[in-house]
Amino acid sequence: MSRLLLPFLFMIISFFPQQLPAQDKKIERIFTFKIDRDIDPAMNRRVKLALESAEEKEADLIIIEMDTYGGAVNDADDIRTMILEAPIPVYTFINKDAASAGALISIASDSIYMAPGASIGAATVVSGADGSAAPDKYQSYMRSMMRSTAEASGRDPKIAEAMVDEKIAIDGVTEEGSVVTLSVSEAIKFGFCEGEYPSIDAILATQGIAEAEIIEYEASSTEQIISFFLNPAISGILILIIIGGIYFELQTPGVGFPLAAAILATILYFIPYYLNGLAENWEVIVFVLGIILLAVELFVIPGFGIFGILGIVCILSGLVLGMLPNQNFDFSFVPAEQLFVALLTVILAAIAAVFLIFWLTPKVNSWKAFSTITLATTQGKSEGYTSSFYPDELKGKVGKVHSRLRPSGRVEIDGEIFDAYSRGEFIDQGEEIIVISTEGTSLKVKKHEG
Repeated sequence: MSRLLLPFLFMIISFFPQQLPAQDKKIERIFTFKIDRDIDPAMNRRVKLALESAEEKEADLIIIEMDTYGGAVNDADDIRTMILEAPIPVYTFINKDAASAGALISIASDSIYMAPGASIGAATVVSGADGSAAPDKYQSYMRSMMRSTAEASGRDPKIAEAMVDEKIAIDGVTEEGSVVTLSVSEAIKFGFCEGEYPSIDAILATQGIAEAEIIEYEASSTEQIISFFLNPAISGILILIIIGGIYFELQTPGVGFPLAAAILATILYFIPYYLNGLAENWEVIVFVLGIILLAVELFVIPGFGIFGILGIVCILSGLVLGMLPNQNFDFSFVPAEQLFVALLTVILAAIAAVFLIFWLTPKVNSWKAFSTITLATTQGKSEGYTSSFYPDELKGKVGKVHSRLRPSGRVEIDGEIFDAYSRGEFIDQGEEIIVISTEGTSLKVKKHEG
């Protein structure tokens, strides 16, 4: 008799697919956070911080609200590993889309719930530039991750693998030539979804745990500040300060304020990208190398040649690369839009910096505030001080540019070489100049029109 009742019992159980798995203890705290945009280093960091926060708050259950079309495979791998290793049960509520990397992350969770009209699958790896399928080595890597993740979470590894590989055919699921994307009913049928709900609240209400404390993840003040400095507009302003500060410090060494501003702007620029996994050590080194090469060109080697060009290229390259999630100079999976924004931000900021340099250089020395800050006291000739390292006889002398004035450099007068600077204009090597002032450590000159 008991054997006859077994089929009926299984039928009754099958009518309740939306029940949460049995819990060893009463759920009192539920921690929720969202994966609602591209999977990238920033999202990788968000998930890491969210999971750590859930542990700190001693949550009994974590629910991820998922709505993403995917993103970087390496970051998705990191996230799915964190979920698989999480000491707290992790459920995913797919609110519309869990495509590509989103599907991988969802499959790693203990239970999956889906909103009406949601879907999961389409995990073929594509390039960021044009959206075409990536080479087979990337597909193979993604297939293996989907398969092993499905096995670890008790789901059909063959279906998970078919979400990546269009060549896989499964009877009753998919035919060869198309990757698997499951609707809600299909996901429930094939064991990739525990139930259909319109919201997280509906899931909790149906399961009788609506009175549990809901803790929504909120970024800390530090994270909010970091996000602020990741804004391309703010990055552009920082780049402008970096370039302008470096220029004025190299032209007037020892003042200190331009250098301090450039260093502070560099820190505020790179650290947020570094913490989010975008800027790597070697990219920061490229930027610093550029500054060194530029300094060598300005102070050691006369003229403007290969060191100066390489310095500028390294500085701009370091700034651009620091904004992009490239893998050792591989831009295959960098979205074209993100690459365009990075290039545009750096180029526009560099152009603005050059414009401001030309506009500000003639004005800086005439600012009373600037002279007040840089000179605390006045040291007159009557007290035995002198403001000149050169004899007054040099004033009015005509010479020629020995190394290009940008606006400082070197000039040749009567066969001798002197440090000199112009009134802000650039004067090419070989052009005639006339000395208009001998005060200071460098001669002040202008282009000779005679």
